[in-house]
Amino acid sequence: MKLFLSIILSLSFYLGTSQEIAVLKYKGGGDWYSNPTALPNLIQFCNENINTKMITKPQTVEVGSTDIFQFPFLHMTGHGNVFFSEADAENLRSYLVSGGFLHIDDNYGMEPYITKELKKVFPDKDLVELPSSHPIFKSAYNFPNGLPKIHEHDGKRPQAFGIFHEERLVLLFTYESDLGDGWEDPEVHNDPADVRDKALKMGANIVKYAFEN
Repeated sequence: MKLFLSIILSLSFYLGTSQEIAVLKYKGGGDWYSNPTALPNLIQFCNENINTKMITKPQTVEVGSTDIFQFPFLHMTGHGNVFFSEADAENLRSYLVSGGFLHIDDNYGMEPYITKELKKVFPDKDLVELPSSHPIFKSAYNFPNGLPKIHEHDGKRPQAFGIFHEERLVLLFTYESDLGDGWEDPEVHNDPADVRDKALKMGANIVKYAFEN
């Protein structure tokens, strides 16, 4: 089954769907659909600045569906509860070890739920904090101090956590940063231009790194 799924993912890359992003829909009642303008804005920024050619409107895929194998990059966000069934967890694990990449952006309040559910996906792996020297912080734009702070919530420092499979970063969890809020239309949060610029540039770094690794 794993080999079959790996072939599906490889074929999707070969057939020209490799530069696409999808929003991951999950169970549990959390607002997986939050920040609706975020990804379209990030995609537009990437197309204009780092030479991607993505369709501006991202698709939505369910975590338990084989549709996730059509996309090399999945984005997940929300504020609250997340639940993965065993089938969801197995599907997501197969996707990630077959070459996929998942970015989870905590929109505030997601951390205790997603941390628990990720243990279903990788029971033998833990989220590890990425050092500021990690290549993801300089793939397109240089962030010498690591993940930027976009929105204040609890006064905690921003942290980027990852899960690795065979030395490849397959999952990135951005915490206490709220990148997605910075990607949204300017009038949504009234962020200063420099804050939105940092958020979009860090987002571009994530996209570029995921597409090239």
